[in-house]
Amino acid sequence: MRKIVHRHLGKVVAGAGIAVATTAVMVAVTLPGSAGADDSGSGAGAGQSGQQAGQEAQGTGQEQGQGAVRPGVVEQAPAEGDTGEGRDPLTEDEAERVEQLALDRQLRRSSENVEGEEGGPQPLTVDLADPEVSELDDADAPRRAEVSFYDYKGDSLVTKTVNLDTGKVEATDTQEGVQPPLSRDENVEAGELLIADPLGEGLKADYKDATGNELTKPDQLLLNSMVYRANAGTPAALADCGEHRCLRLFAKVKNGPWIDTRDLVIDLSARKIAKVG
Repeated sequence: MRKIVHRHLGKVVAGAGIAVATTAVMVAVTLPGSAGADDSGSGAGAGQSGQQAGQEAQGTGQEQGQGAVRPGVVEQAPAEGDTGEGRDPLTEDEAERVEQLALDRQLRRSSENVEGEEGGPQPLTVDLADPEVSELDDADAPRRAEVSFYDYKGDSLVTKTVNLDTGKVEATDTQEGVQPPLSRDENVEAGELLIADPLGEGLKADYKDATGNELTKPDQLLLNSMVYRANAGTPAALADCGEHRCLRLFAKVKNGPWIDTRDLVIDLSARKIAKVG
């Protein structure tokens, strides 16, 4: 189990030395998930009014038949849930709510996530925003949050500032060529691409040497990553890295050794893998 395998592209690295050296350059970001919530209200007066309205609507429907125009559906704002005060860290409910508020209809329609799917960009981080200069001494200053996404359709970083008191998006910033640390979901997608690619055969062979089992999915590994940018010696296949979302993946067998894949770069934007010298 501790034998160093040299014949494969992804070499099993035994010992703590490489683990410490590799860990120094690893960056991992975990994100809160998204969840919806519904608001509802009730009361005696409301029930009576609803019954009367239902009777009137039934009569109208009978008169107009199937040609009647159905009322439109209005999306409800996400429920507030648990909230913090002042400079308290964002609660889980606040983090979920601000992500939903930031994803307006236009952004959902015009962007793609790390899997290349439409419906919204890839969530990265949600953080409490700094107060405005004029609000530094204001104990009642509004709580704001900054939420960031990576849009794989336009290869751009989208950051929105949301006022948690009003639920309004107060600022939007879009930048190209900016590559923040990668999220856990992006690391998992990179792992899936590598396992499915011919260049991942060495990784799979070394995993089997270390465990006796086949490597078929990323959750069999502990994954971290580092953003990769093209430089003077970069192969032509990776020349767009920096504009594209590219990374080096660091893989570790769970309860086992590191597997060295540092000579492979995964371009998540183009969904391809290349070897560097």
